Amino acid sequence: MEKSRRFALLDGTALKIIAMASMILDHVGDNFFPGQLWMRALGRIAMPIFAFCVAEGFIHTRDRGRYLRRMGVFALVSEIPFDLVTAGKVLEFSHQNILVTFFWAILALICYEKILSGGRSAGRTALGAVVLAGAALASLPLGMDYNLLAVGMIFLFTLLRNKTLPFRNLAVMAYHALLRNVGIYWFGLLGFLPLFLYNGKRGRGLKWLFYVFYPGHLLAIYLLRTLLAA
Repeated sequence: MEKSRRFALLDGTALKIIAMASMILDHVGDNFFPGQLWMRALGRIAMPIFAFCVAEGFIHTRDRGRYLRRMGVFALVSEIPFDLVTAGKVLEFSHQNILVTFFWAILALICYEKILSGGRSAGRTALGAVVLAGAALASLPLGMDYNLLAVGMIFLFTLLRNKTLPFRNLAVMAYHALLRNVGIYWFGLLGFLPLFLYNGKRGRGLKWLFYVFYPGHLLAIYLLRTLLAA
């Protein structure tokens, strides 16, 4: 046990910083250096880490309703910067930002737990599974960013909360490999390496950091791109 702990070097804050750095690399590469595929490839690292952090936030939060509302508020705040960067419009509804995807996954998990809160039975378990599967599939026509991949990974990380960390990671890695196994998407599997080094600690917290960072960095990219094009 002590030997395995020696390699548990990263807390929750460190994971978020790694994911944010990967996201910046991805978005900067997409907007300013489209020929540099290595930037886009390393940008795939972010999604598994963010999915894990959303699941951990759901599991450990004291108020899931507040967690959902906070994610929803920042999803709305992020939509205009996201649309400006991805579509060049103030509002465009065919593709939603990643916080909308996270909001949707949290909402589905809350519904799932409400169903099972009345007691576990074959019927309730089946209904809960239908709710999760329906929510995951609905992410496709709703145009959510990373749709089935992100929603499914959050579900799996949450449902496997009582399993060992290596087992959780390997199970979700298999899901990722099944859904995203073309081109640069293979690099997303690198995002699981920091997760194997997770020490189970929250770290310094900084829970508002990503919420502010996400719309903020998108807006900065849009303004810089507009300035360079002028």
